[in-house]
Amino acid sequence: MTQRPVLVVLFDGVQSLDVTGPVEVFAGAGRAAGDPAAYPIRTASLDGGPVRTHSGLRLLPDTSLDAAVADGPPHTLVVPGGEGTRAPDPALIDWLRVQAPGAGRLVSVCTGALLLAEAGLLDGHRATTHWVACEHLARRHPGVEVDPDPIFVRDGRVSTSAGVTAGIDLALALVEEDLGRDVALTVARHLVVFLRRPGNQAQFSAQLAAQTARREPLRDLQAWIAEHPEADLSVEALAARARLSPRHFARAFHAETGVPPGRYVDRVRLEHARRLLEETSRGVEEVARASGYGTPEAMRRAFLKALATGPAEYRRRFHAVLS
Repeated sequence: MTQRPVLVVLFDGVQSLDVTGPVEVFAGAGRAAGDPAAYPIRTASLDGGPVRTHSGLRLLPDTSLDAAVADGPPHTLVVPGGEGTRAPDPALIDWLRVQAPGAGRLVSVCTGALLLAEAGLLDGHRATTHWVACEHLARRHPGVEVDPDPIFVRDGRVSTSAGVTAGIDLALALVEEDLGRDVALTVARHLVVFLRRPGNQAQFSAQLAAQTARREPLRDLQAWIAEHPEADLSVEALAARARLSPRHFARAFHAETGVPPGRYVDRVRLEHARRLLEETSRGVEEVARASGYGTPEAMRRAFLKALATGPAEYRRRFHAVLS
């Protein structure tokens, strides 16, 4: 079997789960494929010395970064995130600038994208990072096309992921590409995670992505919408439930939640339909009705617009299989 060496960069202040999540996926993939050496994994810090994670855990690298690439670049270079990305060691940025372009695949987890951007490796690429750092990444590096919504983004040989556990989703996607769905599914089952959350799945649910309204009628209405996606959720109907005029309601809802009511309803319905397709065996027509689309064709159009895939294909890829 082809070997795909993985090198994980370590530094003080690294997020431990950003390191161990992808490592467990790649190590498990080798075992699932019947070849534990399928992904030779090494960890390395600048000088090869131990690092202290943000949580206080002490990690002992296998080697130094220079020694790790002495015999050639890795197939996959993983750059995790953490508090240590806020004021990174300039020597680490210099090493990434020189050595990272030689890697077959460049992968960041969480705020590891900030290190890649500082090294100029994300310019001209679409990328994501932890939601809390997206604005900073976009402002500091205007050459990067920052997408704050997906849990991971793959743009050529460069892949970036959102906060912490999204690194597991991205690693599973890479394993599926390398070794096939069955191997990735075996790893996902072992780790008790879904195979796999789609990369364009939002970092937040519709309710969390929007602000919570301050006024009780609108706050209660947000919860009601989530519980009744199949209901009449037109502006007029929602305004009547909130006891406001449609015009006043639309203005107030947008001001307090950050999104127009129609867009909020669209997100809730899409999220509800996706969850039913992932977690149940209900037919597409039933899912469409339960999610407020009315017809399978209306739901299909919504899926194609938002996810670039239809409901049937979405279910085929992401339906949870119980082990």
